[in-house]
Amino acid sequence: MDDEQLHAMRHSLAHITAAAIQRIWPDAKFGVGPVVENGFYYDIDLGEKKISEANFAKIEKAMRGIIDYGDNFEKFEMPIDQAIEWAKENNQPYKEELLNDLKRSGTTVAKDLDVDELGLAAGADTAVENVSFYQNGKFVDLCRGPHVANTKDVGVFKLMRVAGAYWRGKETNPQMQRLYGVAFETQEQLDTYLELLEQAKLRDHRKLGKELDLYTVSNLVGAGLPLFTPRGTVLRDIMAQYSNQLRQAHGFNKVFTPHITKTALYEASGHWAKFGDELFLVTSQETDDNFALKPMNCPHHTQIYASRPRSYKDMPIRYLETTTDYRDEKTGELGGLNRVRSLTQDDSHVFCRDDQIEAEINGLLASARELYGKIGMQLRVRLSYRDEGEGYLGEASLWESAQAQLKAAVIANELNYFEQEGEAAFYGPKIDFMATDALGREHQVATVQLDFVQPQRFGLTYTDADSQSRQPVMIHCALLGSIERFLSVFIEHTGGWFPLWAAPEQVRILTINDTVLDYVEEIEAVLRSTVLMQPVKFNELRFTRDDRNESLGKKIREATSWKIPVQLIVGPQDKESREVSVRTQSGEEKVSLDRLTDYLMSM
Repeated sequence: MDDEQLHAMRHSLAHITAAAIQRIWPDAKFGVGPVVENGFYYDIDLGEKKISEANFAKIEKAMRGIIDYGDNFEKFEMPIDQAIEWAKENNQPYKEELLNDLKRSGTTVAKDLDVDELGLAAGADTAVENVSFYQNGKFVDLCRGPHVANTKDVGVFKLMRVAGAYWRGKETNPQMQRLYGVAFETQEQLDTYLELLEQAKLRDHRKLGKELDLYTVSNLVGAGLPLFTPRGTVLRDIMAQYSNQLRQAHGFNKVFTPHITKTALYEASGHWAKFGDELFLVTSQETDDNFALKPMNCPHHTQIYASRPRSYKDMPIRYLETTTDYRDEKTGELGGLNRVRSLTQDDSHVFCRDDQIEAEINGLLASARELYGKIGMQLRVRLSYRDEGEGYLGEASLWESAQAQLKAAVIANELNYFEQEGEAAFYGPKIDFMATDALGREHQVATVQLDFVQPQRFGLTYTDADSQSRQPVMIHCALLGSIERFLSVFIEHTGGWFPLWAAPEQVRILTINDTVLDYVEEIEAVLRSTVLMQPVKFNELRFTRDDRNESLGKKIREATSWKIPVQLIVGPQDKESREVSVRTQSGEEKVSLDRLTDYLMSM
């Protein structure tokens, strides 16, 4: 089954879900029901009635009855005014609202919702006269399609969860119930997916973050403001150090900028118009200046560049800063480390000449590939372009040039890529790295962005070889992106079993009895002198000793529950033979004390 057929199957199941809901609750009012990754959802208003998981079996039974009956999906069209009357007569206010918007302007609705749910083709820019509907049995819905031919052709499905969702994503609108389902061609595919979900629950970074004592949250501090423990801070610092190390090898220099700034900076950059409602505002008691907590770092770095005259001989100029930014995210969208209000970025910016773009991008691409290769995540890239919508800054010719150069760089580096319109930053196109984790899930991680706009808006210049004033190109790059979000991915990818170089606690010494304590001191001396040089330089071993009067089995179980990658078991025989028993996920083996450093450095 190809992607189009799978999409039609899942879209048909969304309609079957709504039809089943209508059979059980005839007064149900419907919003939209698009296809999403691995399945579908439908937004439903049942008034005071609430759907719970206890209702899923009843709904699924009704769905299977509809499927087994075998109605065809029939498409027909209706004039827009007649469609509005249909919505009124059938007490479907949400459909009526959509139809009225369609009557006024197709573009308004197409931007607002998934166009598959409307009798409207994507990109329409005028009011519409006719809309399309689909009918299966007695159920009729406003829809552009496509659908399978018959309800019997929808494969296998399972209802998964129900969540609250504001109509059209606006908090001032009514809250609906969003019923999610998954759908696959075969039962085997569904079972595999459900097994992956169970594995994902075990790897959930919120669960492991608590169990491994990596971070915590506090109601007194606030939602979306995670607090990192000593163990979690080690993990953060190691990953940030590795990212910085990779870029410093390509000539980047560290800079530092304050955490608040006058809002005039973001007005000049264009961020205020685009993201002004996401900024935390700061009031001064001394001046009338308007300040904000910084949500990003690029405007600040432009001001370091602009602080003195620049020559073509100075180029490229490369800045990096690992710093915390702040964004006033909606409370309902916050969750674990995936989306937070305080996000630490391993940010970097290059100011260069046009003829230096290729080399600079190549260096950043190489750094990203090295980092994600080291943590065992397969990469492909998304070339994120602008679409025909509003909100992008800069001339179309600059965008075309930037997009062409990014594509050329990706092809030259033989990267697996795909192109997607509408995913660009407002100031320029991007190369977004998509990493696949151990469960086959894809996450956006690193990014490289080409920007002709901000240098223009800030009037950045350099003097060329002919003493003429030129505008530099700005290249944005983050290898980890938001460190918090990266850690959520990294924790789940590894299941908490971090590689030795990144683990908060790398080694734990487990004693069998007190007769070996003098020998343990010798082992500790060896560990203190061991410094891992790859991939992070000057990574001194982080180790502890468990010499409690407890059984060895208990000590091993506790060390394993903390997911410590190396456990050194020391007993009287080890002391006598000048060895240690090294226990890892791969098994257990004897290693002589004089080879221990080499053994650990080879891991």
